[in-house]
Amino acid sequence: MTTPDLSPEASPQRPAPDEQAFIDMQASPEFQDLRRRLRVFVFPLTAFFLAWYMLYVLLATYATEFMATKVWGNINLGIILGLGQFVSTFVITAVYVRFANRDLDPRAAAIRDELEGPLK
Repeated sequence: MTTPDLSPEASPQRPAPDEQAFIDMQASPEFQDLRRRLRVFVFPLTAFFLAWYMLYVLLATYATEFMATKVWGNINLGIILGLGQFVSTFVITAVYVRFANRDLDPRAAAIRDELEGPLK
């Protein structure tokens, strides 16, 4: 079994664009669309998560009797909502990865190919 050659000489290279090419690309409709799509997805999701986290902190601080409500055995609402913080973090991460793979990455790759040209 042979190992692949990972030396810099063996890896495909793209030509380095100049500064003006980057400036022009940032002004392009494709790049602006990519930025818009990212913002439309990330900002609301971030606001939702921060609001959900602040709700948990406020409930834990000011609604201690509510948070101490027993659900099952020694499990109370505070524990369930606290674990929900972890679950929501993993769900948000999975949703973002799926969104990026499906929507952002192909657009970013197209922009990179237009800017740098195909691999040689």
